[in-house]
Amino acid sequence: MKCAIDTARRAACTAAALLPLALVLPAQAQAQAFPSRPVTIVVPFPPGGGADTLARLLGAHLTKVWKTQVIVDNRPGASGHIGASFVARAPADGYTLMMSSTASLDKKNVGQFAPISLVSASAYVVVVNPRLGIGTIKELVAKAKAEPGKLTFGSSGVGAASHLSVELFKEVAGIEMMHVPYKGTGQAVTDLLGGTLSLMFAPAQTVMGYVDTGRLKALAVTSAQRSKALPNLPTVAEAGVPGYAAVGWFGLLAPVGTPAAVVDKLNTDVNAALRDPDIVRQMMEHGAEPSLTTPAEFGTFIRAELEQWTRLIDKLGIVVGG
Repeated sequence: MKCAIDTARRAACTAAALLPLALVLPAQAQAQAFPSRPVTIVVPFPPGGGADTLARLLGAHLTKVWKTQVIVDNRPGASGHIGASFVARAPADGYTLMMSSTASLDKKNVGQFAPISLVSASAYVVVVNPRLGIGTIKELVAKAKAEPGKLTFGSSGVGAASHLSVELFKEVAGIEMMHVPYKGTGQAVTDLLGGTLSLMFAPAQTVMGYVDTGRLKALAVTSAQRSKALPNLPTVAEAGVPGYAAVGWFGLLAPVGTPAAVVDKLNTDVNAALRDPDIVRQMMEHGAEPSLTTPAEFGTFIRAELEQWTRLIDKLGIVVGG
């Protein structure tokens, strides 16, 4: 009887010891097989903006690597929250992702996503319509002080980095300007080119082509240090507003609950893409610097960004996602 009991105990112990392995192996197999069908990257903004540009660049590369189609699906509205809600409700299997930015996340929904990788955290470019007759940051501040509230700036939506970075600029510089929110960066740039808007703080990849042809005037970059992609542009701080710094970022997220092995697979492949010389060249040509992170590092980055911008949002009484 004792022998039988000992045998049963050994069998139970062996089964218990093998259980973690039994749970790990299917997850590893799932990651190795991923992706076995098309992957969708949801961009919560219209075509033509920074998130859209990077999603299409990355998607084209991953299509070749994975030998399966990567679809870019634009779902704009509510400052990025309509697309974010769609992704949050999608199956947590890695086949529906979001190219996120500051605007599409807030304190309420951030827990609905699993960070995959930061793609780019780059300076925004301060651009004006040349007809404004402004050539420097100091001239911009002087004009805004002389005519409070007359200058207009566009953004990709309430709570977007292109909005909040200007609100921070207004606060540090002690000026007033009128905010005009759009459903996406591309629409705002169109009105800036037409003269409806005075200025924008915009992703380089959406405006530098117009700067190069003289249709827009670039005054500075928003980062603390000069941009490696745009080394000839001064920072806002060195151009006349000391203490100012902000960046715009884009990164990939999946619905929370996506298997860790799939998240790690996605992170590995995205980071490999961001090391690819052709991808790096194309991003730098558009003024976007590749940013490589682990999922954990990206999660820490998101929390720090949310904390910084939430303070400003609460202080100014900004309602995001409406």
